[in-house]
Amino acid sequence: MPKLYARRRLSILAAFTGLIASATLLNPPTASAALPTPVSAATARTYLASLTVAAENRTGYSRDLFPHWITVSGTCNTRETVLKRDGSGVVTDSSCAATSGSWYSPYDGATWTAASDLDIDHLVPLAEAWDSGASAWTTSRRQSFANDLTRPQLIAVTDNVNQAKGDQDPATWMPSVSSYRCTYVRAWVQVKYYYGLSVDSAEKNALSGYLNNC
Repeated sequence: MPKLYARRRLSILAAFTGLIASATLLNPPTASAALPTPVSAATARTYLASLTVAAENRTGYSRDLFPHWITVSGTCNTRETVLKRDGSGVVTDSSCAATSGSWYSPYDGATWTAASDLDIDHLVPLAEAWDSGASAWTTSRRQSFANDLTRPQLIAVTDNVNQAKGDQDPATWMPSVSSYRCTYVRAWVQVKYYYGLSVDSAEKNALSGYLNNC
């Protein structure tokens, strides 16, 4: 009798497991960007309060002063590494280029299946960094900033959304997906704090407003 009961319990468990597997196939997980989790809103508010407020200065800026998409591992550069990190089911060829996969862009809520539809956004733009202190850095430090996979600084997003953002800060541009804005400003402040960058007054006011609603 106990053996019969055990077999019956195993049959029920197997059937239940099969149902779960079927549900997973019918409702596959959507791709989601894997930006390193930024600091909490409370920590971001503390960081923001400590940042220097200063006018921006773009004199001498060139994107070439921030060497980016350097080799990270094997044949994979920074862009390709972020595409693999942020996508779902990403397949790459021998040169590490993504040949298939699915990517969700949290800025606008779009999902893409071609890597060519995506840009890797520098959350704090290179020009913005230059304006707020990076002009005084060494080339090596600017390279580290432009390829930072540890801080929440690089993320795969819809290419034309990234191009529309350009070098704007949160005073003039924010993701259209309002539910992502708290994550965005927390990440922005964390990156600026880590690299000792300043904020201008309009930028600080905008960041404070968004953080107060987190």
